[in-house]
Amino acid sequence: MDSILVIIAVSLALASVINIVLTKFSISHIIGYIITGTIVSNFFDFNGSTTPHSLELIGEFGIVFLMFTIGLEMSFSKLGKMKELIFFNGFIQVAFSSVVIFIVAFYGFNVEPISSLIIALSFSLSSTAIVLPYLKKSKDIVTPYGKKSVAILVFQDLAVIPILLLMGFLSNNELSLADILLKTLLYASVIIIFMFTIGKKIITWLLHFSANARMEELFLSSVFTIVLGTSLIAHEMGFTYSLGAFIAGMIIAETKFHIKVESDISSYKDLLLGAFFFSIGTKIDVLFFISNLHWVLGILALVMIIKAIIVYFLMRAKANKSESIKSAIALCQVGEFSFAIFALAISQNILTANLGSFLILITVLSMILTPFMVSNIYKLAAIFVVEFFEADKITRVDVSNHTIVCGFAILGRIVAKELSHKGVNFLIISDNLQHVLLARKRGYNAYFGHLDKQPVLESLKVEQSSSVIITVNTLKNKQIICEAVLDYYANANLIVKVNTLEEKSALAGININSFVYAQHEIAALLVKQSMPAIKAGD
Repeated sequence: MDSILVIIAVSLALASVINIVLTKFSISHIIGYIITGTIVSNFFDFNGSTTPHSLELIGEFGIVFLMFTIGLEMSFSKLGKMKELIFFNGFIQVAFSSVVIFIVAFYGFNVEPISSLIIALSFSLSSTAIVLPYLKKSKDIVTPYGKKSVAILVFQDLAVIPILLLMGFLSNNELSLADILLKTLLYASVIIIFMFTIGKKIITWLLHFSANARMEELFLSSVFTIVLGTSLIAHEMGFTYSLGAFIAGMIIAETKFHIKVESDISSYKDLLLGAFFFSIGTKIDVLFFISNLHWVLGILALVMIIKAIIVYFLMRAKANKSESIKSAIALCQVGEFSFAIFALAISQNILTANLGSFLILITVLSMILTPFMVSNIYKLAAIFVVEFFEADKITRVDVSNHTIVCGFAILGRIVAKELSHKGVNFLIISDNLQHVLLARKRGYNAYFGHLDKQPVLESLKVEQSSSVIITVNTLKNKQIICEAVLDYYANANLIVKVNTLEEKSALAGININSFVYAQHEIAALLVKQSMPAIKAGD
């Protein structure tokens, strides 16, 4: 039963089941892999010290591919456009967080200086793997707080490289500090010069050749060759595997192949990352976690408060209170790279096994809490400040006999423009903050919220409206919104755009006053526009 193939088979099956359950509660799949590792390590009776070396190596290359994909996002042109946000805000956040956490660890908890430094640097990092996908999915990535949060995350990802390098040299007791700095500078220069001269030409030629061959497997194998080759070169020079992969990613980011490369390796990256988090789970002692739960919760709360305060005041210098609070909530957690740093520190005897296990538990708990925090970031921010465009928080609007436009995509914008020209009093409600900000910029009364929620229906006085125009695209959203509106006010005048007869049939059971069939209206308009030409021909 100790065969690596049996372990992998059981792990994959268990991880699939656990992640299906966690998805229902909007919990990151990262937690599923960690829990799987903990269960499997106990079932097969192995822990962090006896985890199969091959599994740990696979897990390490999960971080390698993550750094490679981050490198793909770090083109020099992008860094140049965001240099102030990235390098100023990012540096200040990491530096101040590290200093404060170091002081707390060293003076408050009597932790050794080197261990305090590792803890401070690790805890200064936030979770790119969780926060960035949320910002993209929610469209908050285009908001002021989203842009600033992404900039800090970018700097943190860049900061991982020197932190991992520092880890490697801290474990080397044979060299003096001057020798370490000289060796680092010399070897780093050699790698960078080689990669951005000869290496860049080799990488570009290899991708160009494999793309012209029009064989997907050849292109994919070329990408893997580049990632593994650059990683091995960096490792042979005394650096981490991740450094070489990161530089390779930056080189490809400047080519026309970066989008295809990122798309092709995404599933493999996720699988390898799963192996990494699985290996982290094998290091968790359940009994140790339960017996020290109060300490884990207390220190995590302390770290999150410290980071939140630093981020808040950093953002507050050039942003309003609402943006600053949201940025603080988005970045106050401990990130996934802390796992890599602690795992490396334990393996190189920089941290004791007990302290490392304790720190990993703090990071695990932070990763569990983060999805809930970022998913409810507006509700949490509303505890401290209420935004003028949040419909579920504002005072009831002082209007009546008004039209409510649900959605502000292309159709919603056209509807709003026509209503404005006709002098109709109307409000806009959208769950896309980017659209709300755009509508506000155009001078419309727009609110952020979901029309299927009762506080929003009450705030917008649906019962006193003359009509509710639904312009959202998906059938499911139309059904949810229409049913919620009618449950709140049965006599609501609903006007819904449908794309197909099938959509109209699916909505037939709902008491909708008017359907506008998009294709029919377009056809009628086309015929109407053609009539003058027909008459002229006669």
